[in-house]
Amino acid sequence: MSQSRNRIVADSPQDAAARAAGVFTQIVSQAVEARGICHVALAGGVTPRAMYSHLASHATTDDVPWSRVDVFFGDERDVPQDDSDSNFHMAQRSLFDHTPIDWERIHPMRADAADLDAAVAEYEQLIRASLPAGEGGLPQFDLILLGLGTDGHVASLFPGTAGLDEQEKLVTSCHIPVLGRNRMTVTFPLINAARHVLFFVTGDDKAETVKRVVHEGDPTLPASRVNPKNGETHFVLDPAAAKWL
Repeated sequence: MSQSRNRIVADSPQDAAARAAGVFTQIVSQAVEARGICHVALAGGVTPRAMYSHLASHATTDDVPWSRVDVFFGDERDVPQDDSDSNFHMAQRSLFDHTPIDWERIHPMRADAADLDAAVAEYEQLIRASLPAGEGGLPQFDLILLGLGTDGHVASLFPGTAGLDEQEKLVTSCHIPVLGRNRMTVTFPLINAARHVLFFVTGDDKAETVKRVVHEGDPTLPASRVNPKNGETHFVLDPAAAKWL
Protein backbone atom coordinates (compact mmCIF):
# COMPACT_ATOMS: atom_id res chain seq x y z
CA MET A 1 0.00 0.00 0.00
CA SER A 2 0.96 3.65 -0.20
CA GLN A 3 3.63 4.93 2.18
CA SER A 4 1.32 7.83 3.06
CA ARG A 5 -1.72 6.26 4.74
CA ASN A 6 -4.34 7.75 6.99
CA ARG A 7 -6.76 5.63 8.99
CA ILE A 8 -10.00 6.73 10.65
CA VAL A 9 -12.01 4.27 12.75
CA ALA A 10 -15.44 5.77 13.33
CA ASP A 11 -17.80 5.17 16.24
CA SER A 12 -20.62 3.69 14.14
CA PRO A 13 -21.61 3.09 10.51
CA GLN A 14 -23.39 6.46 10.52
CA ASP A 15 -20.31 8.19 11.91
CA ALA A 16 -18.18 6.43 9.30
CA ALA A 17 -20.35 7.89 6.53
CA ALA A 18 -20.01 11.34 8.06
CA ARG A 19 -16.24 10.99 8.48
CA ALA A 20 -15.80 9.76 4.90
CA ALA A 21 -17.90 12.69 3.68
CA GLY A 22 -15.62 14.97 5.69
CA VAL A 23 -12.49 13.58 4.02
CA PHE A 24 -14.20 13.94 0.62
CA THR A 25 -15.13 17.55 1.38
CA GLN A 26 -11.64 18.48 2.53
CA ILE A 27 -9.90 16.96 -0.49
CA VAL A 28 -12.33 18.50 -2.98
CA SER A 29 -12.17 21.94 -1.38
CA GLN A 30 -8.37 21.91 -1.28
CA ALA A 31 -8.17 20.84 -4.93
CA VAL A 32 -10.50 23.62 -6.08
CA GLU A 33 -8.63 26.18 -3.99
CA ALA A 34 -5.29 25.06 -5.43
CA ARG A 35 -6.22 24.38 -9.05
CA GLY A 36 -9.71 25.76 -9.62
CA ILE A 37 -11.23 22.34 -10.32
CA CYS A 38 -11.47 18.90 -8.77
CA HIS A 39 -11.65 15.59 -10.62
CA VAL A 40 -13.18 12.72 -8.66
CA ALA A 41 -14.07 9.12 -9.46
CA LEU A 42 -16.96 7.73 -7.45
CA ALA A 43 -17.52 4.19 -6.23
CA GLY A 44 -20.69 2.18 -6.71
CA GLY A 45 -22.31 -0.66 -4.85
CA VAL A 46 -24.14 -0.49 -1.54
CA THR A 47 -21.64 0.97 0.95
CA PRO A 48 -21.03 4.48 -0.47
CA ARG A 49 -24.74 5.28 -0.58
CA ALA A 50 -24.65 6.35 3.08
CA MET A 51 -21.71 8.67 2.41
CA TYR A 52 -23.43 10.20 -0.64
CA SER A 53 -26.62 10.71 1.35
CA HIS A 54 -24.64 12.49 4.06
CA LEU A 55 -23.03 14.77 1.48
CA ALA A 56 -26.44 15.48 -0.04
CA SER A 57 -28.03 16.29 3.32
CA HIS A 58 -25.32 18.89 3.97
CA ALA A 59 -25.15 20.23 0.42
CA THR A 60 -26.22 23.75 1.40
CA THR A 61 -23.95 24.09 4.44
CA ASP A 62 -20.77 22.17 3.68
CA ASP A 63 -17.85 23.54 1.74
CA VAL A 64 -18.04 21.34 -1.35
CA PRO A 65 -17.77 23.68 -4.37
CA TRP A 66 -19.99 21.46 -6.52
CA SER A 67 -19.91 23.78 -9.52
CA ARG A 68 -16.17 23.10 -9.87
CA VAL A 69 -16.28 19.30 -9.47
CA ASP A 70 -15.92 16.93 -12.44
CA VAL A 71 -17.36 13.51 -11.61
CA PHE A 72 -16.33 10.22 -13.18
CA PHE A 73 -16.89 6.63 -12.08
CA GLY A 74 -14.48 3.89 -11.06
CA ASP A 75 -16.62 1.13 -12.51
CA GLU A 76 -20.05 0.34 -13.87
CA ARG A 77 -22.32 -2.64 -14.45
CA ASP A 78 -23.69 -3.70 -17.83
CA VAL A 79 -27.12 -2.16 -17.28
CA PRO A 80 -28.83 1.03 -18.52
CA GLN A 81 -28.16 4.20 -16.54
CA ASP A 82 -31.70 4.23 -15.14
CA ASP A 83 -31.50 0.64 -13.90
CA SER A 84 -31.58 0.16 -10.12
CA ASP A 85 -28.32 -1.83 -10.35
CA SER A 86 -26.48 1.02 -12.08
CA ASN A 87 -23.76 2.75 -10.08
CA PHE A 88 -24.65 6.00 -11.84
CA HIS A 89 -28.31 5.60 -10.91
CA MET A 90 -27.42 5.04 -7.25
CA ALA A 91 -25.21 8.15 -7.21
CA GLN A 92 -27.87 10.17 -8.99
CA ARG A 93 -30.63 9.25 -6.54
CA SER A 94 -28.53 9.59 -3.39
CA LEU A 95 -26.27 12.53 -4.35
CA PHE A 96 -26.67 14.32 -7.66
CA ASP A 97 -30.40 14.96 -7.37
CA HIS A 98 -29.83 16.80 -4.09
CA THR A 99 -26.74 18.90 -4.81
CA PRO A 100 -26.09 22.00 -6.95
CA ILE A 101 -23.77 20.06 -9.23
CA ASP A 102 -23.35 20.97 -12.89
CA TRP A 103 -24.81 18.00 -14.77
CA GLU A 104 -22.50 18.65 -17.70
CA ARG A 105 -19.63 17.76 -15.36
CA ILE A 106 -20.99 14.27 -14.60
CA HIS A 107 -19.53 11.53 -16.82
CA PRO A 108 -21.20 8.12 -16.52
CA MET A 109 -19.71 4.98 -18.05
CA ARG A 110 -21.66 3.38 -20.92
CA ALA A 111 -21.12 -0.17 -19.69
CA ASP A 112 -24.33 -1.36 -21.37
CA ALA A 113 -23.11 -0.32 -24.82
CA ALA A 114 -23.46 -2.86 -27.61
CA ASP A 115 -19.78 -2.30 -28.43
CA LEU A 116 -18.24 -2.35 -24.97
CA ASP A 117 -14.68 -2.07 -26.27
CA ALA A 118 -15.56 1.14 -28.09
CA ALA A 119 -17.23 2.51 -24.95
CA VAL A 120 -14.11 1.68 -22.92
CA ALA A 121 -11.86 3.48 -25.41
CA GLU A 122 -14.23 6.46 -25.42
CA TYR A 123 -14.15 6.74 -21.63
CA GLU A 124 -10.38 6.51 -21.47
CA GLN A 125 -10.11 9.22 -24.14
CA LEU A 126 -12.46 11.41 -22.09
CA ILE A 127 -10.32 10.95 -18.97
CA ARG A 128 -7.11 11.73 -20.86
CA ALA A 129 -8.67 14.85 -22.39
CA SER A 130 -10.21 16.09 -19.13
CA LEU A 131 -7.60 15.44 -16.45
CA PRO A 132 -4.19 17.05 -16.02
CA ALA A 133 -1.24 14.73 -16.42
CA GLY A 134 0.80 13.81 -13.38
CA GLU A 135 4.20 12.17 -13.17
CA GLY A 136 4.78 9.78 -16.05
CA GLY A 137 2.11 11.50 -18.14
CA LEU A 138 -0.82 9.61 -16.61
CA PRO A 139 -4.05 11.51 -15.93
CA GLN A 140 -4.24 12.39 -12.25
CA PHE A 141 -7.50 12.27 -10.33
CA ASP A 142 -7.65 14.43 -7.24
CA LEU A 143 -9.68 11.71 -5.53
CA ILE A 144 -10.70 8.15 -6.31
CA LEU A 145 -13.24 6.63 -3.96
CA LEU A 146 -13.08 2.86 -3.49
CA GLY A 147 -15.05 0.25 -1.63
CA LEU A 148 -13.68 -3.14 -0.67
CA GLY A 149 -15.25 -6.48 -1.47
CA THR A 150 -15.01 -9.45 0.87
CA ASP A 151 -12.86 -11.06 -1.82
CA GLY A 152 -10.57 -8.02 -1.86
CA HIS A 153 -11.81 -6.56 -5.13
CA VAL A 154 -11.78 -2.81 -5.77
CA ALA A 155 -13.79 -1.09 -8.51
CA SER A 156 -14.44 -4.11 -10.78
CA LEU A 157 -10.93 -5.52 -10.44
CA PHE A 158 -11.88 -8.95 -9.13
CA PRO A 159 -9.48 -11.77 -8.19
CA GLY A 160 -8.50 -13.91 -11.15
CA THR A 161 -9.66 -11.48 -13.84
CA ALA A 162 -7.53 -10.16 -16.68
CA GLY A 163 -7.89 -6.52 -15.69
CA LEU A 164 -5.66 -7.02 -12.64
CA ASP A 165 -2.53 -7.10 -14.76
CA GLU A 166 -3.46 -4.41 -17.27
CA GLN A 167 -0.57 -1.96 -17.53
CA GLU A 168 -1.40 0.05 -20.67
CA LYS A 169 -5.13 0.76 -20.62
CA LEU A 170 -6.52 3.13 -18.00
CA VAL A 171 -10.04 1.74 -18.46
CA THR A 172 -10.93 -1.80 -19.44
CA SER A 173 -13.84 -4.16 -19.81
CA CYS A 174 -13.92 -7.48 -18.03
CA HIS A 175 -16.12 -10.50 -17.55
CA ILE A 176 -16.65 -11.39 -13.91
CA PRO A 177 -17.18 -15.16 -13.79
CA VAL A 178 -18.48 -15.17 -10.22
CA LEU A 179 -21.22 -12.74 -11.29
CA GLY A 180 -21.68 -13.96 -14.85
CA ARG A 181 -21.74 -10.33 -15.96
CA ASN A 182 -19.56 -7.82 -17.79
CA ARG A 183 -18.21 -4.67 -16.15
CA MET A 184 -16.30 -1.56 -17.13
CA THR A 185 -13.58 -0.48 -14.72
CA VAL A 186 -10.60 1.77 -14.21
CA THR A 187 -7.28 -0.04 -13.85
CA PHE A 188 -4.45 0.10 -11.33
CA PRO A 189 -2.20 2.44 -13.37
CA LEU A 190 -4.94 5.09 -13.21
CA ILE A 191 -5.80 4.41 -9.56
CA ASN A 192 -2.18 4.62 -8.51
CA ALA A 193 -1.65 7.92 -10.32
CA ALA A 194 -4.25 9.66 -8.09
CA ARG A 195 -3.45 12.35 -5.56
CA HIS A 196 -5.81 10.71 -3.05
CA VAL A 197 -7.50 7.32 -2.77
CA LEU A 198 -10.25 6.95 -0.19
CA PHE A 199 -11.37 3.51 0.98
CA PHE A 200 -14.77 3.63 2.69
CA VAL A 201 -15.48 0.24 4.28
CA THR A 202 -18.17 -0.88 6.69
CA GLY A 203 -19.46 -4.18 8.04
CA ASP A 204 -18.30 -7.20 9.99
CA ASP A 205 -18.01 -9.25 6.80
CA LYS A 206 -15.16 -6.98 5.62
CA ALA A 207 -13.06 -7.22 8.82
CA GLU A 208 -10.84 -10.12 7.77
CA THR A 209 -10.24 -8.57 4.34
CA VAL A 210 -9.40 -5.20 5.90
CA LYS A 211 -6.82 -6.85 8.13
CA ARG A 212 -5.26 -8.71 5.21
CA VAL A 213 -5.03 -5.53 3.15
CA VAL A 214 -4.03 -2.98 5.81
CA HIS A 215 -1.80 -5.06 8.06
CA GLU A 216 -0.51 -7.76 5.76
CA GLY A 217 -0.61 -6.28 2.27
CA ASP A 218 -1.76 -9.71 1.09
CA PRO A 219 -0.64 -9.89 -2.56
CA THR A 220 -3.47 -12.27 -3.42
CA LEU A 221 -6.02 -9.50 -2.81
CA PRO A 222 -6.53 -6.88 -5.55
CA ALA A 223 -6.89 -4.08 -2.98
CA SER A 224 -3.29 -4.63 -1.89
CA ARG A 225 -2.20 -3.36 -5.30
CA VAL A 226 -3.56 0.10 -4.54
CA ASN A 227 -0.37 2.07 -4.01
CA PRO A 228 -0.52 5.71 -5.14
CA LYS A 229 3.04 6.55 -6.11
CA ASN A 230 2.81 10.21 -5.17
CA GLY A 231 -0.50 10.26 -3.37
CA GLU A 232 -2.21 9.48 -0.11
CA THR A 233 -4.39 6.52 0.83
CA HIS A 234 -7.18 7.09 3.34
CA PHE A 235 -9.16 4.38 5.13
CA VAL A 236 -12.45 5.26 6.81
CA LEU A 237 -13.82 2.25 8.66
CA ASP A 238 -16.69 1.54 10.99
CA PRO A 239 -15.99 -0.45 14.20
CA ALA A 240 -17.08 -3.76 12.67
CA ALA A 241 -14.78 -3.46 9.63
CA ALA A 242 -11.86 -2.39 11.85
CA LYS A 243 -12.24 -5.01 14.58
CA TRP A 244 -9.15 -7.01 13.58
CA LEU A 245 -6.83 -4.00 13.31
